[in-house]
Amino acid sequence: MAHCLRLRPPLPHHFKPVSIHHEKPTNVFKLSIRSCFVAPEKARRGWRKEFGVSELSEESVKSAAETGKAYLHSHLDVYGRPVLIVEARKHFPGEQGSHEDQKLCVFLIEKALTKLPAGKQEILVIIDLRGFQTQNADIKFTTFVFDAFYNYYPKRLSQVLFVDAPFIFKPVWQLIKPLLKSYASLVRFCSAEAVRDEYFTEDTVPANFRG
Repeated sequence: MAHCLRLRPPLPHHFKPVSIHHEKPTNVFKLSIRSCFVAPEKARRGWRKEFGVSELSEESVKSAAETGKAYLHSHLDVYGRPVLIVEARKHFPGEQGSHEDQKLCVFLIEKALTKLPAGKQEILVIIDLRGFQTQNADIKFTTFVFDAFYNYYPKRLSQVLFVDAPFIFKPVWQLIKPLLKSYASLVRFCSAEAVRDEYFTEDTVPANFRG
């Protein structure tokens, strides 16, 4: 019931659940909320169907993935967690369209979950802010990412590392922090050196974090 009470309206407006007959989407939303209080897992399954999670593939997210803005690291960290890496300087809102970016986000979360070792259930997210400029800021997409974890992948997000955040990121953080809800406590600001030394071995450190 605790998870059920935490579910909120799902993500940005263009991904709100809609009726299969495309009639009165608000009624579908109300139905989703009612079903949430009865069976959270059923509500999540409904969202997965509406979003088309099972239809996501390497090919369907190719255009966004080829930018290199986000990817699943080939190795686990020292705590046995799959690692999602976001290179913020490569993200330009609207370049691929928010729909494509959101599909890539969900696809990578799903892919990371398939890499979980036995007994593990959480993912590490690294947001590399080196080279970040104001044109890379995307409050809407950042909210989508955390809402996805909060609503549909509960207990899957272990920690979020904001790496080498420049001064111009400060006002962005002040805007997004309240939107992260309890997940704000999972955020750590650190250096690339800390990522390299504390989270990986020499053999598993991501190439762009090597000394």
